[in-house]
Amino acid sequence: MRVTTGRTTLLGWLTLTALAALALVATTSACRSDAGYNEAELILATTTSLNDSGLLDELVPLFEAEEELNVKIISVGTGAALRMGTEGNADVLLTHAPIAEQELVEAGDVINRTLVAYNDFVIVGPRDDPAGVAGTSDVAAALAQIADAGAIFASRGDDSGTHKKEIALWRDADRVPSVDSDEWYLEVGQGMSATLIVANQRGAYSLTDRGTFLSLSDHMDQLTPLVSGDVRLLNFYSVMEVNGAKGRINTAAAKAFRQFLLRDDIQALIGEYLREEYGQPLFIPAAGETEATVSVRAGAAPN
Repeated sequence: MRVTTGRTTLLGWLTLTALAALALVATTSACRSDAGYNEAELILATTTSLNDSGLLDELVPLFEAEEELNVKIISVGTGAALRMGTEGNADVLLTHAPIAEQELVEAGDVINRTLVAYNDFVIVGPRDDPAGVAGTSDVAAALAQIADAGAIFASRGDDSGTHKKEIALWRDADRVPSVDSDEWYLEVGQGMSATLIVANQRGAYSLTDRGTFLSLSDHMDQLTPLVSGDVRLLNFYSVMEVNGAKGRINTAAAKAFRQFLLRDDIQALIGEYLREEYGQPLFIPAAGETEATVSVRAGAAPN
């Protein structure tokens, strides 16, 4: 069940006027690839879950003051953010879908992909837990129980990093829920906050990153964390610079932002963000680490 709640290239007429316009566009693109072009603005494409947590509201103003530039934040699902990088419509990406990100690295769309922080995903659900998954340490087994019970599950359904993780976990559970055939499976088609609101209203289970859930927990009176701790639920956030060969890329500002996030003082701020308020960190700093080292420490068998 579905829950209802650009830089564009135009092909004009092939006339002298249109050809002249195309020539102007080409000239503009060439100018945008020059060093220093648009040096007063950085376009950051990031995830709705990270933006909803409020962390960027703490970090971005510090960067803007230091670098004396404006950061334009484009908050979308990770899939859309990564497409912005592929298309050269952003300068720097901050997302949480390691496999999809690595594909951009291998394609040469982005460079210097670096782990910044991590937290974890959790399955939240109604306090009466009709599927009986509370305390289950195997996330695939928990999802199988939810499906077999026909308990309502609210999915983002938006090609975000969270949605990509959810699909992978359903596959691990040997279940492939469909909005067309499974009435208990809802696709919200929006960000993490909106999905949690729907889950809270409908008494549904959902997969969420812990940071967003904690930041909204005062408004989630019907939901509680039920399943966590499986190494497959680790949630990695990485920064990457869009390749300057794309043109129109503020490469200097993108590099500066990546380095800013990895600094010791900024890593400390990330680790302390709302820790006192919630009694636990929303994000764990990870500069200098990799997904593999974090996973091994969390209990995954080394390759």
